[in-house]
Amino acid sequence: MAVRVGFVGSGGMAHAHMRTLATMDDVKMAAFCDVQKDRAESAAAEFKGSAYTDHREMLEREKLEALYVVVPPGFHTDAEIIAARKGIHLFLEKPVAVALEKAREIEAAIKESGVISSVGYHWRYQDGAAAAKKKLVDRTVAMVLGYWMGGLPGVAWWRVMAQSGGQMVEQTTHIVDLARYLVGDVRRVCAKYGLRVMTDTPNLDVPDVGTAVLEFNNGAIGTISNTCCLDFGYTVGLHVICRNLVMEVGGGARIIESGKTEQVEGKTNANVAENRVFIDAVKSGKRDAIKSDYSDAVKTLAVTLAANQSAATGKPVEVES
Repeated sequence: MAVRVGFVGSGGMAHAHMRTLATMDDVKMAAFCDVQKDRAESAAAEFKGSAYTDHREMLEREKLEALYVVVPPGFHTDAEIIAARKGIHLFLEKPVAVALEKAREIEAAIKESGVISSVGYHWRYQDGAAAAKKKLVDRTVAMVLGYWMGGLPGVAWWRVMAQSGGQMVEQTTHIVDLARYLVGDVRRVCAKYGLRVMTDTPNLDVPDVGTAVLEFNNGAIGTISNTCCLDFGYTVGLHVICRNLVMEVGGGARIIESGKTEQVEGKTNANVAENRVFIDAVKSGKRDAIKSDYSDAVKTLAVTLAANQSAATGKPVEVES
């Protein structure tokens, strides 16, 4: 029996998930919702489902087993809560909100209902993360260095702090999450942001450079820096440093030790992997293979929002547990 799936949000990232799910014989994409009617109708025509512009109507009329919520961070309302209360399992794209209050409200509904949740932190599913995780067993991490250096995404909402949360929350969240996955939870953040060179960009109120210093619960320290001021992709990844060991982690990994270097190829399609794991969990009821559920994703959101608060106040911020 195919898992009946609906979508709230039918734009570019949602379409990437749709294309992956379309390759799975045990999935039926049944309903597509988007505030832009043409996008919902286009997806419905391509994948042979029904189109909606109101997620409440869709969730009332359609018999769904799983719902993908793929909307900009500032546009999360009640779709997840309604779905959870109906027993519909949830896959969400990161970040899960732009405010912890909204994230906690959704988290409470998910916990109360017991539905399966998965969040699209696909870096956790890559070969580089698996190799680093294995190498770190019984090792003490000294520090991490993270980067997201690239350009300004073309979508209008990304340029508005209230809608995207800025680069640290919306984009660099992958690197913060990978650091948490490999090293552990973060207790304190100190950050500095600036709008240095993109002041002539229309409708832009997000910083174009930023750096966050992280203090982990286990004593490790880290810096994660980003910029969106380039017109080309420069570097994205995380370096993990232990005694006599450096791991440069991305899709694959370069593991550098005294006298030797090992290259781990990134062969796994992480988008396919995270979707396959989620669908299998919905079918079996077993959620062990999910690498980031909603509650874990809220912890990453808390770190990035603490960075925003620190940059705004000029003071270190304790991460809300």
